Amino acid sequence: MLCLLFLTGCAFDVLHEKQLSASFAPISGQGRTWTLNEDLDVSFEGTTYKTHLKKGTRWQEVGHIAQGDVYVTKDQIVTVEGSNIHEAQVVLSGESVVGCFLPVEGTFAPARKPVAVHFAQN
Repeated sequence: MLCLLFLTGCAFDVLHEKQLSASFAPISGQGRTWTLNEDLDVSFEGTTYKTHLKKGTRWQEVGHIAQGDVYVTKDQIVTVEGSNIHEAQVVLSGESVVGCFLPVEGTFAPARKPVAVHFAQN
């Protein structure tokens, strides 16, 4: 009975964001830069948490994966959250956020649906 009580007491909601293997190719030299013109929320497959991207953040292209171009910012901490919190870098395809590259894991976390980005080129 004690074991049953222990097991039910440890249950928690486990959310695993979908992650796909990704081969990151860094760019040489300085990549494109842009500034986000509005706040954005991106939802990811496998989790109910959203990643919030702040208006006014400046983004720098750092590389590419099969799903798109990878961008980082020094203006905010970007994470993807499920049962764990992962450092994240935004992936754009065209003018939409299609997910995030997780550099520590070397994987791509796809967005539930692409989110259009309104930005100013720097």
